[in-house]
Amino acid sequence: MKTIFDEATRDELIRRIQSLDKSNAAQWGKMNVYQMTKHCTIWDEWVLGVHKPKYKQELIGWIFGRMALKTFVKDDRPIKKNVPTSSPFIVKEQDGDLEMQKKIWIGLIDAYKSFSNPDFIHDFFGKMTREEIGIFAYKHSDHHLRQFGAVYPHPVVDQRQASRLVSP
Repeated sequence: MKTIFDEATRDELIRRIQSLDKSNAAQWGKMNVYQMTKHCTIWDEWVLGVHKPKYKQELIGWIFGRMALKTFVKDDRPIKKNVPTSSPFIVKEQDGDLEMQKKIWIGLIDAYKSFSNPDFIHDFFGKMTREEIGIFAYKHSDHHLRQFGAVYPHPVVDQRQASRLVSP
């Protein structure tokens, strides 16, 4: 199962983020590409503990959170379309510096290589293991990149191997 703690997986996400531009239109949902990148930076800052947030699980999460989390992290299936988000992660501003948001988001993706936030509590799922955080953080980014058509990673090609693939 893919996890954001794996270097190759982070590299894949970064290539997909780099492929985004203003022409990427949402295939579902209400956000535009700028709002999505800003939403993802806010969300990753929250998971990473960048601004020392106060974590608290919502009441509904106490009832259903653990059960719901297990459905998200049990296999490689992507997150379904139109899953609601918590209000702190909703971006209202319609336009901004997309390239800057991409750079910030890429930096946050890279920061997962040294993840250390034992205080993290998801607002719905509650306390999560490191493994659950890694899987869900990957799936969250993947979900939004799919939303904007950044589906297929651009593989890094080893030129020596590539030359063997072309017949003379």
